[in-house]
Amino acid sequence: MSHLAGPSPLSARLKDPSAMPRISRRHLPPLGALATFEVAAKHLNFTNAAHELNVTQAAVSQQIRALEDTLDTRLFRRKPKALELTDEGVALLRAVSQGLDIVTSAVSALAEAPAEDPITLAATIGVATHWLSPLTRRYQAQVPETRFAILASDEDTHLAEAPEVDIAFVCGNNRSHAGDELNYLFPEMVQPVCSPAFLAAHGPFDDPARLARTRLLHLHDSHWHSGAINWQPLTWHSWFRSLGADVGPSPAALASNCNPVLIDAACDGEGVILGWKHIVADRLARGDLVAAHPHVLRVERANFLKVNDRARGRGDIRRFVDFVLAESRALMSA
Repeated sequence: MSHLAGPSPLSARLKDPSAMPRISRRHLPPLGALATFEVAAKHLNFTNAAHELNVTQAAVSQQIRALEDTLDTRLFRRKPKALELTDEGVALLRAVSQGLDIVTSAVSALAEAPAEDPITLAATIGVATHWLSPLTRRYQAQVPETRFAILASDEDTHLAEAPEVDIAFVCGNNRSHAGDELNYLFPEMVQPVCSPAFLAAHGPFDDPARLARTRLLHLHDSHWHSGAINWQPLTWHSWFRSLGADVGPSPAALASNCNPVLIDAACDGEGVILGWKHIVADRLARGDLVAAHPHVLRVERANFLKVNDRARGRGDIRRFVDFVLAESRALMSA
């Protein structure tokens, strides 16, 4: 080592970059060695530097000696009970600290970059609560950085077209416009469901007449005439009529215009509800509800996923749409 015995011109070259020989970056000392040097120079003590870096004192000393060998320059003056930086060490410390500060700032800026806008969804209250919300949780389990905003209403006729809404879940296509992107999901399918305890206590209900006499929970007529749900009602009368059964349902033990109210009541063992397949699928999978009768009434009135114009170019939305379509196919095949 030609310069270890005495001072070298390294500090002068660091102060005047134009005087430095041009070398390739691949010939630079390892970044880890430079980072270790910075910590050791800050403490002027290899043992304290080792504690901060969570390595041994011997590892720090070895890295510093290797760095000095690479640079052919002494960076520390080693005294019996202390270390001092040489002029070259002071100059290198300044350069390394500035460089690491720049890298740290850049990494921090990347880490603190604003997250992508949330995907804003609109649906009826029943769909949002019992189908859409579980679906978004499953998606976030796969893509944790995704954020959602779920807007639910049975009254707002304009919610599906609201400027802030990216995706709307709609029944029927009577509200679509030319050029709208509508993705078919599934038809309406309804089946009587109840809690396992209610079925054990009051069932079985293989005979429609017996089912008609039990505690039935009804969607109130006002549900079908609300602002966002103005299509043809699908009721207990519809289900019994589709069986050709010459019976009608008993008066409602409980009626509500809010589907989630009825689903919670059924899960609590209060009676049998007419469950829309996609809305009760999560509760069926969890065992909170079971089929009370095997007959499924299928109505060729389709549910659609509608992507609003301003959202079509977002890659995260396209990926979520693909996920929803795959989930809807799985639901239909179940």
